[in-house]
Amino acid sequence: MANHARRYAATAGAEGHDWKGAETLLLTTIGRRSGLPRRTVVIYGRHQDAYVVVASNLGADNHPDWYLNLQQRPTALIQVRDQQFTVQARTVTGEEHRLLWKLMTGLWPAYDTYQQSTQRPIPTVILQPQS
Repeated sequence: MANHARRYAATAGAEGHDWKGAETLLLTTIGRRSGLPRRTVVIYGRHQDAYVVVASNLGADNHPDWYLNLQQRPTALIQVRDQQFTVQARTVTGEEHRLLWKLMTGLWPAYDTYQQSTQRPIPTVILQPQS
């Protein structure tokens, strides 16, 4: 993952944006304990003018660190190809979650398998660009 993120950043997304049939972005959060920037690569979808990501952690029983960081500080930075945006993160619920889960499993069907692997509800997150 770290190599993927480095390649993505170094090539402005020319390498790393397209990954195994999905599109990825770089997500930089602020560590909830360290206060330092933490960068990771996540698969994304689009909904209206926002980006959608899934905190699957490959179906592990705990949330990924980036999601826990966003819960503490919902403002983050994303890079999509060569564009960078400040975003506000929001976990979706109810009908919005069902709609966006369907969108994301259409892009990455393994999310359904990951959900079956864990007792925790896997969060779906909207990353809304800020002006």
